[in-house]
Amino acid sequence: MKPKKVTKAVFPVAGLGTRFLPATKSIPKEIMTLVDRPLIQYAIDEARAAGIKEFIFVTSRGKSALEDYFDHAPELESELRKKGKTQLLDVLKDTNMDSGAIAYVRQNRPMGLGHAVWCARRLIGNEPFAVLLPDDVIAAEKPCLEQMVEAYAETGGNMVAAMEVPPEKASSYGVLDIGNDMGSIVEAKGMVEKPAPGAAPSNLAVIGRYILSPKVLTNLNRIKQGAGGEIQLTDAIAEEIEQGKVYGYRFRGQRYDCGSKAGFLQATVAFGLARPDLRDEFAAYLGEMSAMQKAAQ
Repeated sequence: MKPKKVTKAVFPVAGLGTRFLPATKSIPKEIMTLVDRPLIQYAIDEARAAGIKEFIFVTSRGKSALEDYFDHAPELESELRKKGKTQLLDVLKDTNMDSGAIAYVRQNRPMGLGHAVWCARRLIGNEPFAVLLPDDVIAAEKPCLEQMVEAYAETGGNMVAAMEVPPEKASSYGVLDIGNDMGSIVEAKGMVEKPAPGAAPSNLAVIGRYILSPKVLTNLNRIKQGAGGEIQLTDAIAEEIEQGKVYGYRFRGQRYDCGSKAGFLQATVAFGLARPDLRDEFAAYLGEMSAMQKAAQ
C-alpha cells in the first residue's frame, strides 16, 4: 500500500541558543539572519517545497518574535506599496503564512528533541509527519526534504537524513548501524545516539531532517531519559527498527551546522557566494582578506 502523503511538519524551536549569547538574549536564535533571511525561513521554504501544508512550532518563553515574523505587516506593506517597491513586497509575501497554517505549542521544560516532538502529538494525530531542525541549513539543488519525500513514497516507514562524517566526529551525532545498503537509501539495523569515541557502528550520521510514522509518538510515551539526561528522538525511532521500518537517506547537498558559530560563518560565506547580486563584490573582499592574512604570516 502506498504511504500516506506527508503534509505536517514539526519545527522544534524551544532552545535558548546559549552558544550565540549575547545576541540570543533578546531574539530567538531561529531569527538570526543568514545573508538576508532568518534561519527559520530556510526551513519553512524547504518544507513548502516538499508539499508541507501544516506547520507546527514547538516553542518556549521568549519566542514571540517567531510568531510576529510569519504574520502580515500591514504598515510596512502599505509603505512599500506607496513607494512602488514591488520586489520587496514579493519578498515579504514569502514570509507570510495563511491563517491557521501555523500552530504553536509550548515545551515548558528543556527535556530534549524527543520530548519536543512529543509535545506536538495532539496536532500530529495519526499521520506521518516531518521534523526539521532549523539549525541544520542544507544547500541543495533539490531541497533535502523534497528528496526524502520522494524516497519515502517508495519505502514508507521512517526515514532520517544521513551524511558521512569523519570517524572522530561520529560521537557528536546519532549514528546508523547499516543493514542493507542500497545506495542513496540504506536499511538501518540499529541507531546509537552519540556513541563513545571509537564505538560508532558506522560513519553515517543522522542530521536534522526526519519523516516519521505516528508510531514514534507512541514510543515516546514510554521512553525515559537517555543520553545527556534528555528524551532522545533517536531512541523512539530505534524501536521501529525491529519492524524493518527505518531507513537512512543519503541526501544530495551540503549541510551547514548553524547551531555553531563556525558553522554559521561557513554558511554565510557559502550562501553569500551563491548569490548573483553579492558574489563578485563578496568574493573580491574574501580574496583581499586572504591575501592580507598570507602577507602577515
